[in-house]
Amino acid sequence: MDETIGPLTAFRPDVVFALLYGCGRETMPLPDVMKELHFDDLEQGRKFQSEAFSVPAKEIIEFAEKFDPQKFHLNAKSAERSIFKGLVASGWHTAAITMRLFIRKLNFAEGAIGLGVDELRWPNAVRPGDVLHVETEILETRESKSKPDHGIIRLRNTTRNQRGEVVQTMTANALVPRRRGGRVAAD
Repeated sequence: MDETIGPLTAFRPDVVFALLYGCGRETMPLPDVMKELHFDDLEQGRKFQSEAFSVPAKEIIEFAEKFDPQKFHLNAKSAERSIFKGLVASGWHTAAITMRLFIRKLNFAEGAIGLGVDELRWPNAVRPGDVLHVETEILETRESKSKPDHGIIRLRNTTRNQRGEVVQTMTANALVPRRRGGRVAAD
C-alpha cells in the first residue's frame, strides 16, 4: 500500500498548515487513533510520508549548544562568514528530527531497534524556518533467524524541506516486532 501523497494527487491539511504558518505538527492535534505497525504489516516497496516539522532558529542554536557547538550552528553573524553564508542546523539535528518524524509516522508496536545505518548523507543544509518531512520506503523485509518474534526491515528515509530539496538521505536496518499470532492488521 502506498501512503505517499503527491502534490497532484491530494493535499495534506497538516502539511499545508505547516507551510502556510511555519509551525510543526506539535502545535496541532494528533489523530485520535494512531495504528501501531508490526513487521507483518510491512512489505517491500511500501511508502510512507510523515507529518511536517518546522525548524526555528532557536532550536538550531539550542541543539548546537548541547551537541554540535560549531560557530555556523550557534551564531547567525559568525555563520554569515562561513561556507553556509548563514545559520544552519547540525546534520545530527537533522538526523534527530528525521528520527522523530519517521517513528511518529510508522508508530512501531513496542518500538524498533536500530541495527545500523549503511548510508547517511546531508546534501543540503537545513536553515531556520525550513519545514521538513520524511519519505520512508521499505526496501526489504526478512524474518529474523535469531529472534522469531521479530523481523528485519531495510529502509530508506529521504528528508526534504518545503522546497522539495533533499536535506538528508539514510539507508538503515531495524528489528521490528511481529504481530502475536502473525496476523496482519486490516487497513
